[in-house]
Amino acid sequence: MSEQEKSRTILLIDDEVNLQQLIKITLKSKNYLVETANNGLEGLAKLETIRPDLIILDMNMPKMGGLEFYQKICDGTDHPRYPVLVLTARANMEQLFKQLNIDGFMAKPFEIADLLKEVETIIQKRSIHSVVITKAGIREPRKICIVDNDPQVLNKLGSMFLAEGYMVMPAQTGTEGIERISGFVPDIALVHLGLVDITGDLVILKLKLMAKTQDVKYVLYTENHAEAVVAKRISEKQGVDLFIEYNSLKDIYDAVKGVLK
Repeated sequence: MSEQEKSRTILLIDDEVNLQQLIKITLKSKNYLVETANNGLEGLAKLETIRPDLIILDMNMPKMGGLEFYQKICDGTDHPRYPVLVLTARANMEQLFKQLNIDGFMAKPFEIADLLKEVETIIQKRSIHSVVITKAGIREPRKICIVDNDPQVLNKLGSMFLAEGYMVMPAQTGTEGIERISGFVPDIALVHLGLVDITGDLVILKLKLMAKTQDVKYVLYTENHAEAVVAKRISEKQGVDLFIEYNSLKDIYDAVKGVLK
C-alpha cells in the first residue's frame, strides 16, 4: 500500500459490536484509519469532524437505520457525498441497492477477506484521479470524453477508464466530439489527432474558444511519428494541455493521471 493509501479513512457504521471490532482490527492492520459508529445518528455526528474515503454501512440498526442515513448523506440528490459499501443480512434487498448509487454490497454473513477485497477495490476505483469533490463537498466521478474514429481504440480506452471509476463519453468524429464535449463538459478530453473530418488540434482549438469548454483539460494524441513533429508545434499554440505520441494505450492512460494531478 502506498503512502497516499495509508491515510485513507473509513467510517464503519454497524451496531454488531463483535463484527464491528473484527472489521476495524482487519482494516487497521492494512493501514486504514478507522472511525466507528453504532447507528446512523452517530454516523452523522462523525461526519461533522471527518471526511471518509469510504463508509461501510449496515442497514438494520436502532435509532437511525442505514437507509435513512444514506438518504441524509445524499442531501436531496441522487448521489451520496461519499462512497458507500452496504452490509445487510437481507440478501433479497440487493436489487434495491443496485438502484441506489452505492459502490458495493455484501450480504451477511460474509468472509472478512472478501470484505477487505471489496474495500480495496472501491478505494482503488475511487482514487483521487477518478473522483472530484465539488464545492458542496459531494464526491462525483471525474468525467472524460474520448474522441477517436477507431472503434477498437475507443472501446479499449473507454474500458480502461470505466474500470477506474470515470464517467466516460465516447465520440467517433471531430464534429461529434465538439457536440459531446460542449454538452457533457468533461473534466478532461482525449482527442485523436487524425480524425476523419476535423483534425484533433482544430477540434481542441474550437472548444478552447468556447467559454463553456475553455477550462476543460485537453490531451491530443497520435501514434503517427510523421504527424507528431508538426502537431506538437501546433498544439503548443492552441492551448493543448498535453500532446503525446503513444506506443501503447497505457501511455495515454498514464498521461491522463499526470494531467489531473
